[in-house]
Amino acid sequence: MDQLKRQAAARALERVRDGMKLGLGTGSTAKHFVELLGEKVAGGMKVVGVPTSEATRAQAEACKIPLTTLDAIDRLDLTVDGADEIDPALNLIKGGGGALLREKIVAAASDRMIVIADDSKWVDVLGRFPLPVEVIPFGLAATQRAMAAAFAQSGVSGQMVLRKGRDGHVFVTDGGHWIVDAHLGRIAEAPRLAGLLNLIPGVVEHGLFIGLATIAILASGQGIRVVERR
Repeated sequence: MDQLKRQAAARALERVRDGMKLGLGTGSTAKHFVELLGEKVAGGMKVVGVPTSEATRAQAEACKIPLTTLDAIDRLDLTVDGADEIDPALNLIKGGGGALLREKIVAAASDRMIVIADDSKWVDVLGRFPLPVEVIPFGLAATQRAMAAAFAQSGVSGQMVLRKGRDGHVFVTDGGHWIVDAHLGRIAEAPRLAGLLNLIPGVVEHGLFIGLATIAILASGQGIRVVERR
């Protein structure tokens, strides 16, 4: 599986050109892309990156990739990131690694977004992977009640679980927020649910990435499949 992720990352790297401003994703697949990009930079390629998490920042610095911020530049040419699920419209569920807020900010500031993954992340309908929702700790119960109402309006329901870290304590994002993972099964109307979650005051961001990905590069034992959003 790790080799498939690396193959997808290598194919995405073929689309990177000298002088590009890049969004650098977070997670096990994006990690391969950053490593391979570091090798290109060591060989003389000139790029600048905006990392989507502190973990990616540390990796990019170790790989000697020049970094900038979205305060210093207007737009990014390209973001390369992984996903937890990808549907045929190239809508995504992201946030399994907890970086969904920064990932969405960076993706939205990019002209294009390439999603790299192994083929197991391709689904007919989003929702098998629990939907991460980043929330403010204050008023959590009220926020979860509002989330349940949004789920009902979208025709879905399921258990909401406050994410814990490996140490057993509540997982805290880079932004200082918490994550509620919603086990919804199938999200038939993902764009509608995304809009409803956006209206909840206690929701900082959610893992439904609607209309952001332009290309998906999927690696399997049979080779690489490239899907472009129509």
